[in-house]
Amino acid sequence: MKDFILLGATGSIGTQVLDIIDSDKNFNLLGFSFKSNLDKAIAIIDKFSPKYVTVKDKEHLKLLKEKYQNITFFLEDEGLCDLVKIKEDATVINSLVGLVGLKPTVCAILSKKDILLANKETLVCAGDLINKLVKENNVKLLPIDSEHSAIMQCLKGHNKNSVKKIIITASGGSFRDLDRCNLESVTLSDAIKHPNWSMGTKITVDSSTMVNKGLEVIEAHHLFNMPYSKIETVLHYESIIHSMVEFKDNGIIAHLATPDMHLPIKYAMYYPKHIKGFTEEIDFTKLSNLTFKKMDYERFPMVKLAYFVGEEGGILPLVYNTSNEVAVSLFVDGKIKYLDIEKIISSEVDYYKDKNVWDFDIDYLLDFDKKLRESILKKWS
Repeated sequence: MKDFILLGATGSIGTQVLDIIDSDKNFNLLGFSFKSNLDKAIAIIDKFSPKYVTVKDKEHLKLLKEKYQNITFFLEDEGLCDLVKIKEDATVINSLVGLVGLKPTVCAILSKKDILLANKETLVCAGDLINKLVKENNVKLLPIDSEHSAIMQCLKGHNKNSVKKIIITASGGSFRDLDRCNLESVTLSDAIKHPNWSMGTKITVDSSTMVNKGLEVIEAHHLFNMPYSKIETVLHYESIIHSMVEFKDNGIIAHLATPDMHLPIKYAMYYPKHIKGFTEEIDFTKLSNLTFKKMDYERFPMVKLAYFVGEEGGILPLVYNTSNEVAVSLFVDGKIKYLDIEKIISSEVDYYKDKNVWDFDIDYLLDFDKKLRESILKKWS
């Protein structure tokens, strides 16, 4: 029996993780966390009978404690760390959205638990610190993102010194066929209509601005210890090739699959085995085109900015990420226009680039993140 602790169980990734756990009698959901979807959380408890649950809302906690007296409950963000620090041996799947996923990742590593990571913000904002902790505590950290899972598989068995570059593909998101002049009046409902993937609201908006691709570039740097000069992004409309690795002899290995997040999740959960199930096979006789376009930094300036903050390092990747989190939240709440997301990110990065800090710990990052959020909300709310 393999036990899992799932952070963010009611979200898009979490739901697909549960599909896989439910499909294998040797998998067990030992504990999970959720934010606000009480009905879905109750359904998960009734189906999987976990021993531990972390709850965000105090009223939800009260209701659940009355209903399930045999479960140990934890509360709020601190409860995320309490959950991953339980004494039982388990693999932690972090599918939280945003920097809230950073501290429980650290707590899990310090508790000697392996991590399956869908929370890209952890590595974007604290990649060097996380990699150091992973090495010191001798734990595994495997990516769940489809692009990074693809790169990991393409690199397997190859000497890193033979790599010319890694190539991260990007669908272009909901507005890939629109010029910038057509983005002034787009709405949230427009932004969350992704052409290929079914994802949560925040990540779908991030895909439309291409901030998500920028975050993936920075994450790839930390996951594969690859300089930014060897990380390329390319537009690929069909989302069939999830990423590629080019070697010094100009040969390229690509990972192809239908766009289904079950595949990279399942690979991480069964690593290093490839297990049948969930994802449809590609029928090449029906696949008429594989389209590629050069990344247009003028059309997608957030990708270019991600390379800049990644190269600069320090707190700038956090500024990029946190500014985006707040901006997307404001956009979703109808308080700003779509293009204001880019304006907020760019202005904050521009402000902090001459005030950068390179010597910090996790607590400093979290405190800086809190103050930055407050500052942006004061300006834009």
